[in-house]
Amino acid sequence: MIDRYTRPEMGHIFSLENKYAIWQEIEVLACEAHAEIGESGITADEARWIRDHAAFDKDEVDAIEAVTNHDVISFLTNMGSYIDRDVPEGEPKPSRWVHYGMTSSDLGDTALCYQLVQATDILIEDCRKLGEICKRRAFEERDTLCVGRTHGIHAEPMTFGMKFGSWAWELKRDLDRLRDARDNVAFGAISGAVGTYSSIDPRVEEYVCEHLGLVHDPLSTQVISRDHHAYLAGVLATTAASCERIATEIRNLQRTDTLEAEEPFRKGQKGSSAMPHKRNPITVEKVCGLSRVVKANAQVAFDDVALWHERDISHSSAERVAQADSFIALDHMFQCL
Repeated sequence: MIDRYTRPEMGHIFSLENKYAIWQEIEVLACEAHAEIGESGITADEARWIRDHAAFDKDEVDAIEAVTNHDVISFLTNMGSYIDRDVPEGEPKPSRWVHYGMTSSDLGDTALCYQLVQATDILIEDCRKLGEICKRRAFEERDTLCVGRTHGIHAEPMTFGMKFGSWAWELKRDLDRLRDARDNVAFGAISGAVGTYSSIDPRVEEYVCEHLGLVHDPLSTQVISRDHHAYLAGVLATTAASCERIATEIRNLQRTDTLEAEEPFRKGQKGSSAMPHKRNPITVEKVCGLSRVVKANAQVAFDDVALWHERDISHSSAERVAQADSFIALDHMFQCL
């Protein structure tokens, strides 16, 4: 998503810095789990060393990836160099335990679900706040008479508070759906190649997920099934449609020949480069436009569900764009309203 619509907090969640930080934590937790289980050979001292010395540098990772063309291997190479940097000459390198028994999807999919939980938490708070505002305004405008319209034509009188009340209840439903979708995507998987646990103890998965606040996937393939992600994307699309409904009503009420409501117009703001008298509903029009992006991206998520056999990466490139854009756009839409 372009910077124009990206709030810093949401943008950070989908940054490489945040993703790599989560990757680092997952790898460290996996080492600690191996040490606690005591069957792989890693000692508690080595796990502590890894915890204390693990680090990465984004630019260094990017430089390595320019050669390897593999993001996970590039990150692990860079992280391992920091872990081993202060190891005395001749001593075993603790980095040999990093990623032990794991495959790239274990790291990437678990981290992605963690990012989606982080991002959904922001939207939950966005939705809650807007719902509370609409609820408050519903009571404030409970006796404000206005025209009711059907088919765009004057119908019966109503109160302006009814509009806010309707929006408040819809946002409450959106809030419930967002909370449910958050739980539905809060999964992790550390199950090794093809997802059979043939190279890693299932207890490692349980340990990592517990410490991240995730639920371990009861039966993944090599990837976490994308129905989780599609459900979330559908909820984002529904929530975006609710925001669009509010924005559309404000747009219509701001028409010159109606002018029953209008969005704020700040001192010094300009409405048109050619017609200085204009006060266009540009903010709510932006909400309506961004809603199209979020709704369209839901289709991308549905298409990502069907993968070949136990794994392919046809979903990967698409969701890197669509997921971040949907969250960033919806977060911006909430701020507009």
